[in-house]
Parts: sequence; structure tokens; C-alpha cells
Amino acid sequence: MVAPELVRSAQAGDRDALITLLREIESHVYRTAYYILNNEQDALDASQEALLRIYTKINSYEEKALFKTWVQRIVTNICIDKFRKAKPTVSIDEHDMTFTAEHNVEYEIMTGYLAKDIREAIDKLPEHHRSVVVLRYLQDFSYHEIAESLNLPLNTVKSYLFRARQQLQSLLQDYQKGGVRG
Repeated sequence: MVAPELVRSAQAGDRDALITLLREIESHVYRTAYYILNNEQDALDASQEALLRIYTKINSYEEKALFKTWVQRIVTNICIDKFRKAKPTVSIDEHDMTFTAEHNVEYEIMTGYLAKDIREAIDKLPEHHRSVVVLRYLQDFSYHEIAESLNLPLNTVKSYLFRARQQLQSLLQDYQKGGVRG
């Protein structure tokens, strides 16, 4: 993700290094926030807050953990706080689909439905299950990195992932059976 030398330079007070560091992690931070919050504006707000916190707290980072794990913990905690404070809202995202001769229209539509089904199923998971699913499957974190990021015991992470997969399987059963859409 980020070169350790860049982190050390930023911690040493090199302003250019710090700005470079923040630019390098910006899209990762936003992607995590979006996967957790599922709302573009909330994700942008959470990303800005996370980047600001990283900017102000860079000297508190210790190399006991990977830098990406430290960043992930900050982003996840901010998102969880926002999620707890948020009132239920309805987000209407427009998804552009480009139809060209090179694309199979049916495949594009089914892929769109599948992504929507998966996103909706993940959104229905309890907060603690959603966090581990996002980190494991969307951010490609190892079990140990998830445990460190969320400050959970390794066995708890494994348990949450097991239960989350069961819940997702149940929620996605209609799609797996080839349910008809209307």
C-alpha cells in the first residue's frame, strides 16, 4: 500500500511526504467508507474526517501494526460512529450501463442485478458482521489484519465471518435459485 519510508518521512515532519501519503491512501479510504456506509456523501464526509485524523495523528502511528491496518481502523471507527448516529435514509444511486456491440446486454443486466443483490444483502447484515465482510472480501484483509483493525480476537473475526456468510447465503437464496425479476 504505502512505502514505510514515506510514513517515516511524514512522521518526521516532511510536509510533502505527508501530502503524498494522504493522496496515496485517499481512494482506499473512500472505498472502505463507501462499502461500509453505502452512501456517496456520507463516504466523502467520512473519508475527509479520516484523512484529517490521519494528518493530525500521524505521529501516534507505531510500526507495531501495518500502516494500512492503522488507517483501516481509523476509517472503520469513523464509519461505525456515523452509522450509529445516522437516521435511516434512502439512497438512490443511478448506475450507468453502457451498451455496445462488444457487450452482452443480458450479461450486463444480470451482473448489475447480482451486484445490487449482494450490496443489499451486505447492508442487511448486523454492523459487526458487515465490517468484517467489507474488510475481508472487499478490502482483501487477512483474518489477522481484520482482528487488529477492529480490535477483536481472531476467533471472533472467524466467527463473525462464518455467521455473515450464512446470513448472506440465506439472503441471496432467491438469486441463487434464479429468481425472476420484475
